[in-house]
Amino acid sequence: MKISISKQQLSELPMEHYTGRIEVIDTLSGAESAVNQLRGTELIGFDTETRPTFKKGQTHDVALLQLASTECSYLFRLNIIGMPECLKELLEDPNQIKIGLSTHDDFRNLKKKYEDLKPEGFIELQNYVTRWNIIDKSLSKIYGILFGKRLSKSQRLSNWEAEQLAEAQQHYASLDALACIRIYVHLSNGGFKPEDSKYSIDFEEEEI
Repeated sequence: MKISISKQQLSELPMEHYTGRIEVIDTLSGAESAVNQLRGTELIGFDTETRPTFKKGQTHDVALLQLASTECSYLFRLNIIGMPECLKELLEDPNQIKIGLSTHDDFRNLKKKYEDLKPEGFIELQNYVTRWNIIDKSLSKIYGILFGKRLSKSQRLSNWEAEQLAEAQQHYASLDALACIRIYVHLSNGGFKPEDSKYSIDFEEEEI
């Protein structure tokens, strides 16, 4: 038995909304304060955003790095403040658990500019969810399977280097990071039983 949700099934789910606190970090002092607060949390959700490219051969550096606790999402504007040493140390701390999805892509993009970054202490959800026979790889599909809610992707191709991040951008970025924590906690606490899922499929009918 495998677990997978189709695009059609996902589109029919109600939208999830972010309701927590958000702090946009665009100063070095703000970064130090945010990292100090995150140091006191057990689990940290992780994600990044990069300004989209619409011309062949054009690339952009990672503009936003999101780190979320269950209470607050911290949006580090790397295009403004770069990679503060305190943030780098947090990402490299093997004892501070960070949870993300497709982290290898995030790390590769970050290392294009921050070559000496060596992330440690990360749990990769694409690998973790396979213990529960979930074969989908996207955050939206995994979240839909577990919680019956849909994560909006409407801001994915917005300008993450804008002078001011719009409220919709902040909520989108924050929810993606928080969703990583929710998925990990729900699974690790026994909240999901594959045999009871309505998204179970026959092996021959797998949808990737």
